[in-house]
Amino acid sequence: MKTIVDSFIHYLKVERQLSANTLSSYQRDLTQFIDYFSELAENSNVEKMTWQQINSHQYRAYVARQHRKNLSGKTIQRQLSSLRRLYEYLIKEQRVSHNPLKGVTAPKSGRKLPKAPDIEQLEQLLHDDDNEPLLQRDRAMFELFYSSGLRLSELTNIDCFDLKLADHQLRVLGKGNKERELPIGEKAIEALKTWLKVRSELAKPGEQAAFVSRFGTRITQRGVQQRLEKMAIDQDLPIHLHPHMLRHAFASHLLESSGDLRAVQELLGHADISTTQIYTHLDFQHLAEVYDKAHPRARKKKHS
Repeated sequence: MKTIVDSFIHYLKVERQLSANTLSSYQRDLTQFIDYFSELAENSNVEKMTWQQINSHQYRAYVARQHRKNLSGKTIQRQLSSLRRLYEYLIKEQRVSHNPLKGVTAPKSGRKLPKAPDIEQLEQLLHDDDNEPLLQRDRAMFELFYSSGLRLSELTNIDCFDLKLADHQLRVLGKGNKERELPIGEKAIEALKTWLKVRSELAKPGEQAAFVSRFGTRITQRGVQQRLEKMAIDQDLPIHLHPHMLRHAFASHLLESSGDLRAVQELLGHADISTTQIYTHLDFQHLAEVYDKAHPRARKKKHS
């Protein structure tokens, strides 16, 4: 089973040219399946199980087991999607004749609204006049994150030549290796110019990354997470911040101001507008709060 997964991952890397993050996700999901079915075979006194032998009933049992472990429907659906892609590959390679995942579905779970810091909290976070290079880098990173609605992987993959500051533009490589041009706001431009003046104090010779760590090499995603957590604590923010919340803030604030769902979809790099539509719920939530507070017929008056 593991040999087949290795071949599948190699196919996705070479033929489909999927990103390292996506490959890692496939590898993780499929390894969990292998561990589960290996344990199942051992408990059933079966020498081994193969991808060809496992049937839809066994996959439904796996789904039920994951649900009992309190995994969300979205997580289970992603795991099943990884399996479906594997069987599509096996059918293509003529190693199996059918896909046993047909008809196997994940339990539905409520759609959670992403939490986003408000404008005042972001102003507090990004207001820092410290001249220390690492702090100037942090401010530039998070101004750009919020200004352009980036994914974390997109931020860490930016090279210096991707920044077109004179044109207020940024080139990023998103999911599926899809390239898109994004606008950069004035505040982010200022922060980037300040950082790029001192970047050479940290960056190793020849390093192309726009944002480098204190070791002079490209900053890691974990490094960005840690720096944002530290900034939030240093600024006494009452919320626990992680990078994706800045992307949520970008989307919800922009949609709230413009109401243009298609434009937000393009800027976020969503292939399907249904992914972007979750922010319309955020917008409605905000409007509902305003309505409740302002409309004379919104709520029953309290009796004195």
